[in-house]
Amino acid sequence: MPSVNQYFDDKVTSIAFQTSTKPATVGVMSIGEYEFGTSEFETMTVVSGALTVKLPESDEWQTFNASQSFTIEAQKKFNVKVEVESAYLCVYGQ
Repeated sequence: MPSVNQYFDDKVTSIAFQTSTKPATVGVMSIGEYEFGTSEFETMTVVSGALTVKLPESDEWQTFNASQSFTIEAQKKFNVKVEVESAYLCVYGQ
């Protein structure tokens, strides 16, 4: 059964669900800047819009557009800037 979570004063909404093989979330981020923490390995794919991301142990910001993905190791923090409402898919585990 999907569950809905909201973060950052309702500026980020995610819906958790189980794919055929792994847990995942799909969600939307409003314009803003956010810091997220991971509890396990994550693969994030931008579905619509763009996410500008500062990955762990990096000083550089990278922009990921629709259909592009990036990964984050478990127990890490990363920063995201959103300039236009954007949608994402996050799959957990390797």
